[in-house]
Amino acid sequence: MSDKNFKTIDEQIDLLAKRGLSIPNKKQARDFLLRNNYYRISGYSLTLRSHDVFNVGASLQNVIDIYSFDYELRHVLLRYIETIEVAVKSTYAYEFTMRYGATGYLCSGHFVDADKHKEIIGKAEAQKMRRLPHEPWIKHFVEDLQQDIPLWAYVELLTISDISFLYSISQKDIQEAVAASLGICCSGAKLLKKFMHSMTIVRNLCAHGSRLYNRLFSQKPRLSKDERDILIKDRHGRIDDAHLFSFVIVMRRLLTREEFTSMKDEIRSLSQKYSFVDIKHYGFPSNWDSVL
Repeated sequence: MSDKNFKTIDEQIDLLAKRGLSIPNKKQARDFLLRNNYYRISGYSLTLRSHDVFNVGASLQNVIDIYSFDYELRHVLLRYIETIEVAVKSTYAYEFTMRYGATGYLCSGHFVDADKHKEIIGKAEAQKMRRLPHEPWIKHFVEDLQQDIPLWAYVELLTISDISFLYSISQKDIQEAVAASLGICCSGAKLLKKFMHSMTIVRNLCAHGSRLYNRLFSQKPRLSKDERDILIKDRHGRIDDAHLFSFVIVMRRLLTREEFTSMKDEIRSLSQKYSFVDIKHYGFPSNWDSVL
């Protein structure tokens, strides 16, 4: 489903039809292709075709359903990753300031990598100055109080990637305390670093509208033996840990039981809404609802 030469929308529709895609509603096809880009949607049709020939019975509506499911799933995941991000920031700020005070984060000596610390703080300071004219809370500290922003507020300037890196260069006792507060006890610091990296990967894909459907992740999340046992296996017994489902398992570790149950409910509702979409293409086993 690719061509390097420019084609009008009608020529794109004709090409898709020539390749076997059923397109009964030309107006719907024009609107969808114009608003969503022929190249962008090609990845959503991969499971409906062999190379450039569509499977018998494949329709544009099937592509639209897959595309819409993926869009809505990304926004569900974004909300819950934000919940995780806020929890990590809040817990980190609490544990750090308990030991080093409200502005101790500005001292590179409290971290194990001074260069990385400088990079993170430099990025946050640039963000602070960009947002200063528009954010009353930043103006309050910078202009009214004329003082450094305490960490419990400063974390709002950090991205999920920033807080992940700041956590990774913190002293071991802080790392373990944050991990324990989030319910990750055994090898907590090491695991939380990996979990946050996994969340950063998914968050960035979701935030930038990237396709999750049938995506193979090169950086696979860290899972326990019990968690790996619930993954899909091929006929040779090899597990599929390269699809989105592995990251959903990580989210189960980082969300409260109530939060994760709520996320499961939303995914289940989406699956019912778009019944054509087989979520095995996200790595979900057929019994995913009961094993999670």
